[in-house]
Amino acid sequence: MEDNNLVEYGAKRVILTITAIMCALLEIVDTTIVNVAMNDMKGSLGVSLTDIAWVVTAYAIANVIVVPMTSWLSQQFGRRNYFAASIIIFTISSFLCGNATTLWEIILFRFIQGLGGGALLVTSQTIITESYPPEKRGLAQAIYGMGVIVGPTLGPPLGGYIIDNWSWPYIFYINIPIGIIATLLAISFVKSPKYAEKSKLSQVDFLGIILLAIAVGSLQYVLEHGQQDDWFSDSTIVTLSITSFFGFILFIWREMVFAHPIVNLKVLKDNNLAIGTILSFVLGFGLYGSTFVIPIYTQSILGWTATDAGLLLIPSSIMTAFMMPIIGTLLQRGFEPKYLVAGGFFVFFCYSLWSYNILTPDTGSEHFFWPLVVRGVGLGLLFVPITTLSLSSLKGQQIGEGAAFTGMMRQLGGSFGIAIITTFISRWTVDHRKNLVTHLDSSDYDVQSYIEQMKMSFIGKGFAPNEALNKAYNLLDMQVTKQATVLTYMDVFLYLGVMFLICIPFILFFIKKGAGKVISAGH
Repeated sequence: MEDNNLVEYGAKRVILTITAIMCALLEIVDTTIVNVAMNDMKGSLGVSLTDIAWVVTAYAIANVIVVPMTSWLSQQFGRRNYFAASIIIFTISSFLCGNATTLWEIILFRFIQGLGGGALLVTSQTIITESYPPEKRGLAQAIYGMGVIVGPTLGPPLGGYIIDNWSWPYIFYINIPIGIIATLLAISFVKSPKYAEKSKLSQVDFLGIILLAIAVGSLQYVLEHGQQDDWFSDSTIVTLSITSFFGFILFIWREMVFAHPIVNLKVLKDNNLAIGTILSFVLGFGLYGSTFVIPIYTQSILGWTATDAGLLLIPSSIMTAFMMPIIGTLLQRGFEPKYLVAGGFFVFFCYSLWSYNILTPDTGSEHFFWPLVVRGVGLGLLFVPITTLSLSSLKGQQIGEGAAFTGMMRQLGGSFGIAIITTFISRWTVDHRKNLVTHLDSSDYDVQSYIEQMKMSFIGKGFAPNEALNKAYNLLDMQVTKQATVLTYMDVFLYLGVMFLICIPFILFFIKKGAGKVISAGH
């Protein structure tokens, strides 16, 4: 049943919306802000880059485990209590992360922070969806979407600025004042819905919780560490992949047969939600994949600072934020969501193709500006219609359950995207390098004159002839490697683009006419 007591008007709705977005931003910014700080963290904790990667992994695993359980936890403790407790857990563990002195401490506190953070995203979305009347749901998702899309982009420049001006603990301390304000607002304004029924201890699906944690945790580990551990040639990756596979099968079986499941899979019978969940996965793949590729490319190939690399993505976010209310209004006027989604995928394809065409070892920020603006338009067209479509025919308690599925699939899509892209980058770079080297004939006149030119320039700088020749060859080698890496990034953009293009016929074919249309007030 729908709980109309949750619909708010006027100043109260504005405050609720701000609280929810503040919490969603806290969670999302924290997912990406750490990437910029990893170098400094490994230095001050005295560990390797592989070890420090666990700071990201621990957070992601906790996050993905808690997201599907959020709806159930809200029912057990009351939404307001659970939401406020999550913010408090997140804020306290942020403080502990900043104070950590060993690797194990920071991994543990990041895991706890992820458990608090996972709830923030989904509950924020549910609060915003339910505090607006059904005919304004598109606008509600647009407002929420601004936070979700702008968040990953804000992380790197903000992190870069903090690292350049202070030190890494401050990327965690920045959460504390925001967390305190958000907690006070949540306690004062968030309502708990009436449809929530608490389970008795005997009804709690402990086996479901354990199976979900094992399945999702193992999968997230495989995705985060697969590339650096050389995938299936590593016994841990093989074991965890098998564990994850059987964990999911047993989890699905358990949820279907248990009277009080921790995750209500039956809600996926709703056709719009089922399609929306798949689209959320693809959106996560594209959003996090492209947000991940560009800073790495600009830093490793073009030698930019973290702050500059982060700032490059801001025009894209501004464009998305600008698009959101327009799309929300179009949906409110009855525009078909499926055409907006298909348009979004096509725009994303154009962005990928454009990026593929402009990449060279000397591509500057001015070349990236317009393609990234196009990316911003694509994300604007995708996020709101997908979310509105997913939740459009759900009522009451189902809204929270549906939001949990789309949230989890967006996260997993991002993890899959990043894992696949990092694998491609390292594998394809080797292939391109081999290819380039076979075409590089040392007896070729152009190659010889280039080497001779470089050798003379090094001799001019005071190096002995033998040393100068070695340096010239090293320089040529570096340029070949750089060129191979650029070709790999071009491939990544091309394949991302093709993936989005392939999705378009499915969207037009599978999404029924009128699906996800915003219901007018009279219904």
